[in-house]
Amino acid sequence: MTFSSPLEILQTVFGFSQFRGEQENIINHVLAGGDALIFMPTGSGKSLCYQIPALLRPGIAIVISPLISLMQNQVSALQQLGIHAATLNSSLPPAEAYRVTQQLRQNQLDILYVSPEKVVTPRFLEFLETTPIALFAVDEAHCISQWGHDFRPEYIQLAILPERFPTVPRLALTATADIPTQHDISHYLALKSAKVFKTSLNRPNIGYRVTLRTSQLRQQLLQFLVQHRGEAGIIYCLKKKTVQSIAQWLSQQGWLALPYHAELDSEIRQHHLQRFLYEEGVIVVATIAFGMGIDKPNVRFVVHLDLPKSLEEYYQQTGRAGRDGLAAEAWMVYGLQELIMLKKIFAAEADNERNRVRKHKLEAMLGYCETTNCRRQVLLTYFGEQFPSSCGNCDTCLEPTATWDGTQAAQKALSCVYRTGQRFGVHYLIEILLGKTNERIKKYRHDRVSTFGIGQDLNAEQWHSVFRQLLAHGFVTIDMNGHGSIQLTEKARPLLRGEHPLYLRKEISLSPKRAKKYHRSLPPMLVDQEKTLWESLRAKRLELAQAENIPPYMIFHDSTLKAMVQYRPLNLEAFSRLSGVGTHKLNRYGSIFIEVLQNHIQQESP
Repeated sequence: MTFSSPLEILQTVFGFSQFRGEQENIINHVLAGGDALIFMPTGSGKSLCYQIPALLRPGIAIVISPLISLMQNQVSALQQLGIHAATLNSSLPPAEAYRVTQQLRQNQLDILYVSPEKVVTPRFLEFLETTPIALFAVDEAHCISQWGHDFRPEYIQLAILPERFPTVPRLALTATADIPTQHDISHYLALKSAKVFKTSLNRPNIGYRVTLRTSQLRQQLLQFLVQHRGEAGIIYCLKKKTVQSIAQWLSQQGWLALPYHAELDSEIRQHHLQRFLYEEGVIVVATIAFGMGIDKPNVRFVVHLDLPKSLEEYYQQTGRAGRDGLAAEAWMVYGLQELIMLKKIFAAEADNERNRVRKHKLEAMLGYCETTNCRRQVLLTYFGEQFPSSCGNCDTCLEPTATWDGTQAAQKALSCVYRTGQRFGVHYLIEILLGKTNERIKKYRHDRVSTFGIGQDLNAEQWHSVFRQLLAHGFVTIDMNGHGSIQLTEKARPLLRGEHPLYLRKEISLSPKRAKKYHRSLPPMLVDQEKTLWESLRAKRLELAQAENIPPYMIFHDSTLKAMVQYRPLNLEAFSRLSGVGTHKLNRYGSIFIEVLQNHIQQESP
């Protein structure tokens, strides 16, 4: 295929009428031979920034990607658009690897996806020096930073590319990078002189919610899932054991839920991934081993049943929801025990700079959970971006958090920590505050300390909230070298002396009524007749996808199906105007979906 301009490719190949954000500026910069650092959110069209130049610049584009599954998904999606793309990776059978190599030698490919380990091998570099190269694109570039949770040391070796190919433009792209990580990408990839392109990391279609974990966690989860019956989603857990038990329980409750973690047999993991990609309405319950490279655009929700280790991890994982731009939810529950567990993990590691940074990131994660301000503001501020007003699509905006003067309660809690020698955990301290008597309290004679029984104005759950917030705000810390005892910090002294007040957030349980109120803030559901057409279109898409052995979204995204429902195009010219319908897909699928639309209209007629 030959094209005259980026806009022509955008419209005829990808089926979009106009560029978004910085896309056009980035593409023109790369076409002129410039290097670029690109920080754009998931679902904003980062891949177009190298895919379109790849079709216009002479030679082949080399895209460096961290995961085989990610490469294969992107290659399949490009092939559906009629683009000559392939991947070289360790999973390919010898015959397939030979075929791709021959395509390379004969200049039959537009885009080749490879791993960082592959691209820096002497043999492959020598081969590339005999081949015209259009550009190098380093995808998921945050993997180069030691501060990132996806750290890949092989990425650092990519600094050899400008030495071997000084005239070939290079792009580094990521959706997840705080300021230190951005500096690492620039430094280690030798892109200090590259032009930086940043767009807002805001994902306005994602609604953020954080809920306090209760003893009825499974019922909390079920209450949330009822709002998403029949939709695809991901549930993240910290422990493999929790993954297994939640997946099994959900299956018993009638949900299509599959576990995914590192201890599962690789064939089972792959089978569960394939079902998630190729079927509709599948829920994956997973550790963080699941996620990167998941291009499924119609994930409607991401749930965290345990606290992520950082806001980067949280942002990246929640970003797997709503890639198609339609409404999606990110829901998280957390409590004091999850925090203590993560701190124990960090304490078991060496006391070095990297571990101190990780602890700082965990504290930022805590601050996000405990904030009474707009969650989107807190999240974006962490990544160095100012969000000027409340977003209207998070729990603290939709249900402003009530606060109370917790100064006296905090002083009681801190005094109890001090009077007992800073040697005991939260549960024991709460028993003293409530005036409980047991063998342990009698043994240590803590029924005689001045704080015994002074906290009976609050219940145990409320005291847990007080201690959690004191921990989140840095008034106390946890001694992980002992048995998780609570200890005072220097910040506690002025609070104990009454030098300033402390306002704490009131914990509000999410009743079914409140849950429905939140859900109504999302775009309204289709009316009955539209639902019937919607399901007919989805059924046809699934039928075609199964025949071609590809995920349904590679036929058309949900957003394109919804446009069909809204506009009901009954000829190819009208169908071609739908977003996401390029020439290749128009010729291949247009008449098939128009027939579904026509049949539906005939059935509607009296």
